[in-house]
Amino acid sequence: MFVLVVNAGSSSLKYQLFDMETSEMIAKGLCERIGTDGLYTHQVPSKNVSIKKIEIAMPNHSEAVSTVIKYLTDAETGCISDMSEISAVGHRIVHGGPWLIDSVLIDGPDGRVLTDLRKCIDLAPLHTKAHLQGIEGCLSVMPDVPQVLVMDTAFHQTMPQKAFMYPIPYDLYEKHAVRRYGFHGTSHRYVSGKALEILGNPDAKIVTCHLGNGSSISAVNAGKCVDTSMGFTPLEGVIMGSRCGAIDPAVVPFLMEKENIPVEKMGDWMNKQCGFLGVSGVSSDLRDVRNAADGGNERAQLALDILAYQIKKYVGGYAAAMNGLDCVVFTAGIGENDATMRAMAMKDLEFLGIKLDEEKNNSKDPTVISADDSRVKVLVIPTNEELVIASDTWNIVNQ
Repeated sequence: MFVLVVNAGSSSLKYQLFDMETSEMIAKGLCERIGTDGLYTHQVPSKNVSIKKIEIAMPNHSEAVSTVIKYLTDAETGCISDMSEISAVGHRIVHGGPWLIDSVLIDGPDGRVLTDLRKCIDLAPLHTKAHLQGIEGCLSVMPDVPQVLVMDTAFHQTMPQKAFMYPIPYDLYEKHAVRRYGFHGTSHRYVSGKALEILGNPDAKIVTCHLGNGSSISAVNAGKCVDTSMGFTPLEGVIMGSRCGAIDPAVVPFLMEKENIPVEKMGDWMNKQCGFLGVSGVSSDLRDVRNAADGGNERAQLALDILAYQIKKYVGGYAAAMNGLDCVVFTAGIGENDATMRAMAMKDLEFLGIKLDEEKNNSKDPTVISADDSRVKVLVIPTNEELVIASDTWNIVNQ
């Protein structure tokens, strides 16, 4: 009855264990510095178990998974008696490309599913290689436990071709699979589903704003994604912590020439030196940027203004694309916690039927933050991507 959710990085492995009878997370943790000295964090809230950053040698992902199983099954630190209680493992996959378009059961180490995942290395090399390491680690430690891939890109597969195609030669799209994929799909899927429940309208037209260090905005019509701001990679869209978001493509070769930035460094520059960090010169963390802006830093204020302005444009654009709007949802770190950014982004949208209630927006645990007479509802819904992964995994192995 338990599902282990795994999110593997190149030198890290996050996990959560869910009891699928209650859909509750009963344990979580993080393996860090895999391949070097190894740090381990583990929590079981119901038992008040909290182990923080203890040193454990984890030379590879297999050893990291073994460490996780050891602590989950230990009498003092664990919450299950034996590894056999884990019914399935769900893996968070950033990029499924055009090959993996829905959650799927792994059909062995050399089967079609992992063969298709390996094709995604070209599309998302850092993430995909890390995912494969985590999967291989789980397969080596738990070879008889069903394992499922849940793709961030899957929810966006319902976009029409006019939304996902880039205006490049069509043969290059066919040859290299260059198109808009979109990301944060499990988050957009979760919060849009919750919004439909709150609204009591299965046909509602919703704009979901996943705002964090990485941000994306999606248009969801009757539960299906019709457009999203991130594109071929998670670099496109609104300004982010250290990512530039959408810019004129001609800026790239121009700056490469003027600043002598080599090809292999340009992607790193756009992902790690731009966004809030690049504009403000302060930090990639919006909390630090806001503190600086409150202290009179004009560049920090500019970074905030850019994000609010871009959110507003996407909301308006997606309302046009869907021929209407019933709801705007804010989620993730910034979306759930920054009332000022929500207010800035929703300002002057009364013509669309959006009217914010200041008191509700600034309340301790906001949910519905629009005014009672607002035609368009504005909601704050905490995301739960791991629960989506656990639920998909559970449903697939019990089909």
